[in-house]
Amino acid sequence: MSEKLLELRNISKSFGTINAIKNISFAIGKREIVGLLGDNGAGKSTLIKTISGVHEPDTGEIWLRGAKVKRWDVTTARLSGIETVYQDRALARQQTIVDNIFMGRELTNAFGFVKQRKQVAETSRLIREIGFTSALLSPYSQVITLSGGEQQGVAIARALYFNAELILLDEPTTALSLHETYKVFGFARKARDEGSSILFISHNIYHAWDLCDRFIILDRGTVTLQAAKSEMRDAEELIRTMEIVAKAGKLENQ
Repeated sequence: MSEKLLELRNISKSFGTINAIKNISFAIGKREIVGLLGDNGAGKSTLIKTISGVHEPDTGEIWLRGAKVKRWDVTTARLSGIETVYQDRALARQQTIVDNIFMGRELTNAFGFVKQRKQVAETSRLIREIGFTSALLSPYSQVITLSGGEQQGVAIARALYFNAELILLDEPTTALSLHETYKVFGFARKARDEGSSILFISHNIYHAWDLCDRFIILDRGTVTLQAAKSEMRDAEELIRTMEIVAKAGKLENQ
């Protein structure tokens, strides 16, 4: 792993009597793509919301760039360079790409007027840099006219513009065709090349295998496995290892 960007140390979060995540510890380095894998109910959603500041952990520590964070919330996470692209992409589909990039964070002059030309120019630069190739696409294109993969690209571009050092991609390939899935992979790799790290959250092991450098496996709220891609021959070996670890965990809990 490269220099640590984000580190979780023994993070736990409960809701009443339900322990959603328990003693979670892992780190994400700079400029790497890490796969967070697990079945439904494994604790992925709670962990994402904890990293993004929606949930404050009950116990444990969050470290950023080698320094312990005293208070953790959405504002702190965003100011720290963490952006989340949720499964629904949180886009206004009837609006243009430029409107979606800057919605709620418009560029304004000293008098409070929106700098529309600047926003259009920045959007044009962003969509080309992140890998949009269609000559028909412009900052004024309506999001509703874009494919699912392209909409994910807009959400990733928005995160990049606001200097995201860590982008959380929450199930970004759900309901996408193979062609569109590989578009999303291209956008994610471009973001990595631009300096961001990616936490790719998925239950699709084959998608994660194609994209990620490392894997973190969640099962019933705990990290059961951390492995580099270089340690595995193929996705099938990763699946077999996950199954062995899951069975061992079930026996231990009996």
